[in-house]
Formats: sequence, structure tokens, C-alpha cells
Amino acid sequence: MTANGFETHDHTQCISNTLQVAEETCREKGLQLTPVRRRVLEILAQKHTAMGAYEVLDFLREEGLGSQPPVAYRALDFLVSNGFVHRIERLNAFIACVHPGEHHAPSFLICRECSTVAELPGKPVSDVVAKAGTELGFTVEKVSIEAEGVCPDCQEKTA
Repeated sequence: MTANGFETHDHTQCISNTLQVAEETCREKGLQLTPVRRRVLEILAQKHTAMGAYEVLDFLREEGLGSQPPVAYRALDFLVSNGFVHRIERLNAFIACVHPGEHHAPSFLICRECSTVAELPGKPVSDVVAKAGTELGFTVEKVSIEAEGVCPDCQEKTA
């Protein structure tokens, strides 16, 4: 099993694919991928680490795309609600989805040393949780799994 986020890969292709899927999805659904929304998604896809809204805002401010927190929060809300970005609750931060446009319930591995976040397929875990909920008469609507530890690169640096 691979964790998208820890392996070496072509970031240019990753960013390009993320933006392409977002553009196509927005076109199909009649949504607007404004320049600010597009840039926020691009920033998150480039970084491959969880970023807080104010960190994103710093990039927008430097590029003249907005200087007030609502600019970043509105863009992030749009991107999260449309499945292009995930919110990492543990870190109160955001990361680009590695499977944009796909309906899925991801799990996250968060490195406590470097803040890299890897996205794992979460379907097996969410299925177990949903089944347990059903057995108790509870309808599970959303599952969020976040595990904290140390990534392979950071383990290698301390070895």
C-alpha cells in the first residue's frame, strides 16, 4: 500500500493533474474556479504539507490576490466542499486532495516532525466504522481518520 505524500514523484504532473480535474469538475458542475481559488489549490498541491489558512493568505498577499482572512477562508471552504482539498482537523490546516474528483473517505498520516501529510485510501476503515454504526442504529455520514507519527524521511534523518 502506498501513502500519497511520502513517496517521491513528479510534483509538476501532480499539480497539473489536480488543477485539470478541478477545472473539468467546475465546468461540468457550473462552478467557478476563480483565480484565487485556483491559486490556493495550486499552492496546496505544490507544498504537499498541511498549511493553515493564514499561511495560504501570506502567499495570496505576496501575489496581490488578497490580504484579508475571508479571502483565504472562502477559497478554502469552496475547495473543501467540492472535494479538491481536505481539512486536517488535528492541525487545523488544509492539504490538496490526491484523488480530486473522486468520492472517497481518506485517512491521513501526519508527520509530527516535518508536517508532511500522506493520504491513504480510507474506504476499508470507513466501511468498518459505518458497519459498526449501523449495528448500533447510527448512520455514519462522515469519517475522518488522522494518525500522527514520523515519516520515512524524518526517520532516516534521525537514524
